[in-house]
Amino acid sequence: MKPRVDATRPRAASLRRTLLMGILLPVFAFVLINTVVLYRQALDAADTAYDRTLLATAKSLGEQLRVTGSGNDVIVESTLLYSALEAFEADNRSRIYYRVSGLKGEMVSGFDDMPAWRRDIPQKNLYAALVNFYDDEYRGVPVRMAVLLQPVSGVYEQGMATIQVAETLELRQTLARQILIDTLWRQAALVIVIALVVVFVVQRATRPVRALSQALGMRSENDLSPLGTEGAPRELLPLLDATNQHMQRLSHLLEHQKRFVRDTSHQLRTPLAVLKTQVQSARRGDVQPQQALEEIGHTVERATELANQMLALAKVEQLRQDGKPPVTEWSAVLRAVALDLSALIAERSLDFSIDTQPAPVQAHEWALRELSRNLLHNAIKNTPPDSSLSVVLVADRQTAALTIRDQGPGISSTLRQRLFQPFATGGPHQTPGLSGSGLGLAICREIVLSLGGDIELDNRMLHGQVVGLDATVRLPRVHSTSPA
Repeated sequence: MKPRVDATRPRAASLRRTLLMGILLPVFAFVLINTVVLYRQALDAADTAYDRTLLATAKSLGEQLRVTGSGNDVIVESTLLYSALEAFEADNRSRIYYRVSGLKGEMVSGFDDMPAWRRDIPQKNLYAALVNFYDDEYRGVPVRMAVLLQPVSGVYEQGMATIQVAETLELRQTLARQILIDTLWRQAALVIVIALVVVFVVQRATRPVRALSQALGMRSENDLSPLGTEGAPRELLPLLDATNQHMQRLSHLLEHQKRFVRDTSHQLRTPLAVLKTQVQSARRGDVQPQQALEEIGHTVERATELANQMLALAKVEQLRQDGKPPVTEWSAVLRAVALDLSALIAERSLDFSIDTQPAPVQAHEWALRELSRNLLHNAIKNTPPDSSLSVVLVADRQTAALTIRDQGPGISSTLRQRLFQPFATGGPHQTPGLSGSGLGLAICREIVLSLGGDIELDNRMLHGQVVGLDATVRLPRVHSTSPA
């Protein structure tokens, strides 16, 4: 069973694409920058090597200079033949040109159309010589120029001769292209290797996510069993745990709904059948009309009470799913419930007392009202007339405790094991909340559990005899009140 894809839903970003782009793009950018840097460094290294050759050529020219004469008749002569420069030419792809100028800038030898040098020697130099390197153009061709100031001396005179050596750039350009090609294919190979590794790693890293998606897609709609965490990556464990917790809550809610529907259909069937029988009996005239109306009214009242209690039980589960409840003052709710039931207390002539302390708890007002009403109403019904009934609400720093003490028959040992089970009835005057529909204590228990508290029902003994029942509820107290 494949999951259906909503065509109207906007296309979500791919985790694999995000990982690949997030990893490969920075890698590509770094490799590109690194390629440019390496290429420029290689060119600088090549320029340095060829510049040394130019400097050697210039020095060789300088060694062949001599000075004759003196005063205004001083002459700088060169004995170097141009053919001697062929040794400095790397191959036939480059040409070397030179010009030697005397002490006064006069032409000594070389190419007379080469422009004279008019620059300064740099202050910082890598070489132990007065040399200047720069790019220029000669005879319409780009050249690399080296200018060396060579000290020369004769018998009567000494000074600085200027030696200019220019080399065409064909060889340097060929070397630059070769360096670029070598750098590019190596960087391309590196990029391909990195891309393959990243794709493999991303595919492997996202495999658990795809497996999880496939496993969820293959499940039936009612399968809320926990997802397996064996072999799952550590980064996925929080997601799996949260998913399992969510599915556990959904499973609990679904089970509660099924139980509610099942119990409702089962429990309402009996009063409806009785009501149908009573209506048919009244139509046939088997009983007096007044008696038939009283019986029908009693059946409707019981069915209504049962429906209200079942709806209350369902509402408890709904409030449990709503999240964190507000802070409510329990004492105010308890006194309001006691006031609502005052007519029933007066009808049974009970000696009723209520003592409350401020008790702020984190609960919905409806939940506290339903809890207090069920416990107090059951205690009133099961307390004999003309006896006493007390309600005490105390609070300390951690807990708020409600105790309702009646003088009823208490709890029989046979019913203690199923006190809080829904529809566990034991007949009148046996257990508070277990007579009638049997939902009173079940509602109280669900409310208390949803609020993180506990509930106890204990027989009160005197001289070995049961003299009443203590119903005690403890809920966590909060220290700031904001009544709901």
